[in-house]
Amino acid sequence: MLVVPGGWSKDTCDGLTRRDLLRVGGSAAFGLSLPMLLRGEAAANETGARYGGPGFGVAKHVILCYLQGGPSHLDLWDPKTDVPDNVKSVFEPIDTKLPGVQFTELLPNLAQQVDKTTLLRAMSYTPNGLFNHTAAIYQMLTGYTADKVSPSGQLEPPSPKDFPNFGCNIVKLKPISEPTLPYVMMPRPLQESSVIGKAGTAGFLGRAYDPYYLYPPGDDMDMSKMDRINVADLELRQGLTKPRMQRRAALRDTINDGLASLDKAVESYALDEYYDKALGLVLSGRARDAFDLKAEKDEVRDRYGRNTFGQSCLLARRLVEAGTRVVEINWPKVANSNNHSFDTHSGLSKRLKDQAAPMLDSGLAALIEDLDQRGMLEETLVVAVGEFGRSPKRGLSTSGNNNSDDGRDHWPYCYTAVVAGAGVKRGHVHGQSDETASAPVDGAVHPTELLATIYHSVGLNPRMEVLNHLGQPREMVKGDAVVEILQ
Repeated sequence: MLVVPGGWSKDTCDGLTRRDLLRVGGSAAFGLSLPMLLRGEAAANETGARYGGPGFGVAKHVILCYLQGGPSHLDLWDPKTDVPDNVKSVFEPIDTKLPGVQFTELLPNLAQQVDKTTLLRAMSYTPNGLFNHTAAIYQMLTGYTADKVSPSGQLEPPSPKDFPNFGCNIVKLKPISEPTLPYVMMPRPLQESSVIGKAGTAGFLGRAYDPYYLYPPGDDMDMSKMDRINVADLELRQGLTKPRMQRRAALRDTINDGLASLDKAVESYALDEYYDKALGLVLSGRARDAFDLKAEKDEVRDRYGRNTFGQSCLLARRLVEAGTRVVEINWPKVANSNNHSFDTHSGLSKRLKDQAAPMLDSGLAALIEDLDQRGMLEETLVVAVGEFGRSPKRGLSTSGNNNSDDGRDHWPYCYTAVVAGAGVKRGHVHGQSDETASAPVDGAVHPTELLATIYHSVGLNPRMEVLNHLGQPREMVKGDAVVEILQ
């Protein structure tokens, strides 16, 4: 619902009161108004003068497919054949469009699009209290380890003292000029057990830089929830026409121009140029129209997959087409759970084959192909990665969890990420895992280095400093870009 400010103490002829303030329906639940979000997006700092290199600043948009739960690299995109039975995947390997590169039979569509990507075969880190999801997610998305980590890897809930999610840094330092949302996160929060949203906020940057959280109603098994997207906060209140909204804005300007004391009284409510920008966003309809998935042809929607992940990928394409800077698609299942969660301690063969892999395969493959066909991949960086992979040996306990013979435990020492677009080399494989995909042979990439590559690609020096909640300088990430995969 949209409400704009009005008169001093009683309703005017237009029904306005001074207590009426611009607020955003969906985001207000997170303490975030649309003008506040836009104010934050506009407060850009220095972006790293005298820093550059291959691929620097090529990405105008970033889409992160965050595969929370930890997908099994051995059962998806790094299968091994000449290995013991308890290491070998139950799924058959298939050839891809890259000579010598195989996926498993679970990814036939992605196998035909891999020539547009770079595979990072040796994502790797040694855990420091990071064996479980929340702590590992925090590291992957902020670049930092948390101060308080329990032996199980669990963290405290989100805090204003947290390090910012990568996208929040980007929209602060690389503001957009289009009347659209700078950063959208969907279709569910990051979550392990009762810890919800950790690593998904702007933390010490302030709520002005939080993402726009698009979490449609429905549980994780509801595959049609994206058809019920509610963006009422980007729609005009019933009975409000554009001219009427513009008259209200003119009234606001008159009051602001004539009453300095009133200006001072309401300055904390962002009634200035950011109000104008927020009003323009609502009136333009550009952001609102981007959410209309029904505007797409049925065959396009089918190609992405009629499920939560597939339709989120399609919506991500529509959002960047409308000018959104960053989109984060969180895998649509809580990290440590059953069914299509990637946390496959048991039931791996059925869950991957019947649920998780088909969604990943159709959604990610269609996204890469669609962006490429539309000429958008050249300036859109696409990254697909989880917080870790799965143990080479089935049934082995590496994190204190129980694992069946048809399950793999957490494995941060070696796993795979997929990167494409915006200066990333096509048809390239960076790094190599050993004969059992247990450890890197060469080309190891730490999660902080992948984050640094994202910052580099959008034109930011990864090591530039931002101020934390105490006003202390902190590097965005303590890592350097993997320039070998850029051109």
